[in-house]
Order: sequence, then C-alpha cells, then structure tokens
Amino acid sequence: MAKLTRVLMLTPARDERLPARARAAVRRQEDASERLIGWIQLCVVVTFGTLYLIAPTTDIMSDFASLVPVALALYLLFTLVRLVLSYRISLPDWYLGLSGLVDLGLLLTLIWSFHLQYDQPPPFYLKAPTMLYLFIFIALRALRFEPRYVLHTGLAAAVGWAALLVYALTADQEGVPITRDYVEYLTSNTVLLGGEFDKIITILVVTLILTIALARGRRLLFRAMEEESARYELSRYFPAEVAARITAADGEIAAGAADQVRCTVLNLDIRGFTPLSESLSARELIGLLNDYQDRMASVIEAHGGTVDRVFGDGILATFGASKALENYAARALDCAPAILAAIDAWNEDRAALGDPPVRIGVALATGPLTVGAIGRGERLDYTLVGEAVNLSAKLEKHTKSEACRALADAATVETARAQGWTGEPARWREGVQVDGVDRRLDLAVLA
Repeated sequence: MAKLTRVLMLTPARDERLPARARAAVRRQEDASERLIGWIQLCVVVTFGTLYLIAPTTDIMSDFASLVPVALALYLLFTLVRLVLSYRISLPDWYLGLSGLVDLGLLLTLIWSFHLQYDQPPPFYLKAPTMLYLFIFIALRALRFEPRYVLHTGLAAAVGWAALLVYALTADQEGVPITRDYVEYLTSNTVLLGGEFDKIITILVVTLILTIALARGRRLLFRAMEEESARYELSRYFPAEVAARITAADGEIAAGAADQVRCTVLNLDIRGFTPLSESLSARELIGLLNDYQDRMASVIEAHGGTVDRVFGDGILATFGASKALENYAARALDCAPAILAAIDAWNEDRAALGDPPVRIGVALATGPLTVGAIGRGERLDYTLVGEAVNLSAKLEKHTKSEACRALADAATVETARAQGWTGEPARWREGVQVDGVDRRLDLAVLA
C-alpha cells in the first residue's frame, strides 16, 4: 500500500534527488503549465457564461438560482486573478488545490441550477450532458504533470456528483421514483441508480488511470533528468563522448572494461611555462590557463577531436578513440596548423595588452590504443594506454630539438593520405633519434 501511495503521490523525495538547477527547470515548466491552465479556465468560464445567457429561463426561478450569474462573475474574477498571479509568482500548493475545487464547484452549481431554469424536479439535472465537463477539469490538472492534483480533483468530482445524486433523491419530500427501466429513465424525471453509479465509477476509474499514467510519466521524466544531470556532471570531468558512453552503457562499468582502437594522439604543451608562471600572480596564472585551454579545446573539438587529459599547460587529445572517425589522422593533421593559427591570433591580442607571447609545441602520433577503466571498488578512472600516447609526448618535447612548432610521425601522415588527406609537411626528417625511443624515426615537420 505504501508503494502504491508513493507511485500515486510521487513523494517529494525523488524531487530532492535532482540538482537544484534541475528542480528549478521543473518548477519553471510547472509555472508555464499553470499559465496554460489559466487560459483554458478563462475559456471555460466564458463558455459557461455564454451557455447560461442563451439558455431559456422560467418565471418561477428561486432567489438562489438567481445567484448563478453572480457565481459566474465571481469565478471569472477568480480566474483572472489566478491568471495574472501565474505570470508573477509560482502559485502555492494550497491555491492550486483551491482552484480545482472552485472549478468543480462552479460546474456542479451550474448543473444543479438546470432543474430550476427549466422548472423541473431535481432528477432532471442528472441527465445534463454538461457533466462531461467534469472530465475536462480532471484532465486539465494533468497539464501540470503532478499526479496528486489529478487525484484530488477526480475524487472531489466523484464526491460532488454523489452529492448531486443524494440531493436529487431527497429534495422532494414526496419522494423521487427510482426506476430500473432504462426507457422510463430516459423519458421521465426518474433516477436510474445503476446509471448514476456508473458515472461515479467512470469518474474514479478515469482519475485513477490518469493518475497512474501521470505518475509513471513523471518518474520517467525525473529518471531521464537524473541521467542527464549525471551526464552533465561527468562531462565536466570526462570528455563528452566518454561521459555519453558511460551513461549509455547497458550495465555497470567495472574495472578492466576496455576497447582497443586505432587512432591519432595529439599532445601540445606551453614552452617555457615554468618561468612564465613565476612571473604571474595566482589569479593571472589561472586566467591564462583557462583562456589557453578554452581556445585549444575549441579548435580540437571543431576538428572532431576529444580533449582527454589536461595537465596544467599540457593537453592530450585523441582523434578516433572516444568516438569513431573514418578520417581521424587527416583531421588531426588539419587540426595542428589550426591550433598554431589560434595561438598566433591569441598572441596578437596579448601583444596589444602588453602581455608576453605564448609558445607551444604540438606533436601527433598514430597507432593502436587501449581505452578503458582502471581502479578498484567505487573509484574508477578513464585511461588511454598505447605507444602512440607515449610517442606523441616524446615528439612534443623533440620539437625543441628540431626548432619547429609541430611534428608528426610517418604513420600519421601515411594513414592520413590513405584517408584522403592531400596536404604536405613543411619538410621530412629521416632516421631521427628521439630521446626515449629505441628506434630511429621518420618525422614530418608540420610547422
């Protein structure tokens, strides 16, 4: 029973699991729904007023029946106030509950008045098709996507119709004929109890179905928002593509889960960073790194690469590791000169401000790479392992020895050409010995 109650009412505990920004987004959507509900309610009261004005009346209407226009006017005022408030504030829960009761009160009062307008005994109003508007008011609460309001409105509607039935049965002291003959029921002012019970049961069943459907939909919505929030948080610490793979995984990712891919690794680093950092304040240093990383990441991502690691002034990016790329090496070779162009443009801006230029080295290496999760227990880390990672880091350091700004190994150029790259390196260096590499390499000087 407690589980059913949680499903129907959707306890606030689930809402609290969402981050504040997600709860604020839900609240904004609910406020927009209330504005929509307000406009629909305004249309309804105008419709009720029009129907009342064009409906025929009798000369023997009671004083109470003459209050119907007053009730319509008060409801119109209530609806206008509600609509205005919905644009100014988030309507409190008690006001929303009161609004649903006022809606039903107006409709039921209008239905009740029909027997007076047409000079008929009370059972007359039980046949009024206007009772179908009850379902409109119940469904109207579903626009807020909060099942409790649908449930409350539906229960109130059932109780209200039951009250009209009781009144019809007891208002006439001479007694109201109760019939089991359907034809007699349709052609006279008699009451068919089975038909009235069917109406009440239908109201309750429709309410229950809408409530359960809405509760399930809201749970799915919140689960999706939780996953989206988790993906957002992961993307702050992992590349967006890696975060997407983690959240989209069919099962829990465990240590040792890995894939092997062939890709191109890009390493870039600020030259002379240590003396540069010593000349800056802490705020200036962080500002420099943020600006640098933002500019470099934008260029890398624009060419289809993924920034996998940031080590202060060093950036490790991959092309084809986190997401499949048919021309990963070609993209990486196009990215290298774009990075240098972005640095040159940045240095022009820095020179205008009187700041020293930033010098970088860029290196590319291509080869098989193992991508996976390592760690133990609840603590896992995303890692890249392979010769191309180590080689690109060593080639970046070797750019100083070659007095160049960008280098690539021969495998990168050969792979890129096979992928349709038509560019040419600035020059080739054959049989080069690179520190930390146990064989001689052919290197392409890119710039």
